[in-house]
Amino acid sequence: MARLIEFDETEALTSAMHAFRRLGYSGVSIKILEAETGLSSGSIYNSFGDKAAVFQRVMRHYNKTVVEKRIREHLDGVTPTEGLIALFESLLDEPDDGAFGCLLTNSAIEFAGSNTGTDVEIGSGFEQFLSAFKTTLMSVEDVDPDTAQRSSLRLLTYYQGLLVLIRHGYDKAALRDTIKSEIKGITGDLDA
Repeated sequence: MARLIEFDETEALTSAMHAFRRLGYSGVSIKILEAETGLSSGSIYNSFGDKAAVFQRVMRHYNKTVVEKRIREHLDGVTPTEGLIALFESLLDEPDDGAFGCLLTNSAIEFAGSNTGTDVEIGSGFEQFLSAFKTTLMSVEDVDPDTAQRSSLRLLTYYQGLLVLIRHGYDKAALRDTIKSEIKGITGDLDA
């Protein structure tokens, strides 16, 4: 009878998520996943599948635990302008002054133009942000759905652009200086 190996799946996915975020898909091997998760290669394959299957699970985990959490923490219960500014400014405050960026952004760049199963998960993460941005903007007085939709895409574009510049090592203080005016311009809240 085979021995059951017990481990915390959420913890393993979180460890793998950080490896993929730091190193990218191409930079992570099964050996690295073993080191990061503490699981043997056999346990990884038996529990998740090959590296591509692990990555898809990690992307779903990222959308559920990171994207949803960021949206909730920053956009719920505050004014649209206040929440959006807080969300965008939080991008500049990675622990230990890191600049590993966002797994969605990094993966979208790494997999650009490829037709893999990761496209669905990357698109899902972007849609979560678009939906949250639109919901937030719809709470601004006198905003029609078409304007909210266009402005949501504008916010997502700005959000992703900030993440790319942060990952590249761009001056965070200079980026921080742009956030309030950009958000206020998009929300129309020039007095906030």
